Amino acid sequence: MSHSLQDYEDVCSSVNAYVEAARTGDFSQMDQVFHQDAYIFGWFDGEPFNGPIKMLFDWDVQNGPAPDIRTRIVSVEIAETVASARLEIENWTGYTFADFFTLMKFGDEWKIMNKVFHKYGFGRAS
Repeated sequence: MSHSLQDYEDVCSSVNAYVEAARTGDFSQMDQVFHQDAYIFGWFDGEPFNGPIKMLFDWDVQNGPAPDIRTRIVSVEIAETVASARLEIENWTGYTFADFFTLMKFGDEWKIMNKVFHKYGFGRAS
């Protein structure tokens, strides 16, 4: 099925709002793009980093703004009310990541439901 250009732009806008929150350190902005029940999953230096999205918000506050962050939305897939997006990130306070998001559409608003990430430079724990 097809999707509208507006949906594509809105999904990208949600992902870009996440990036802007990282850049500026205005993490209240991040709270607006994630659904309140969102979760995060990934490996950070060989340790699992899994749980409610508040874990990400706490990590962001601890690490501070990332004014030199560079990002690129690699892909966006949309099926009417659900979407996925892949974001490549360089220099998030010195770290490099691949983020994979799932999103759901609530009315006219796209909310990030989950974030799964890979931190480059350290593999998965055995």
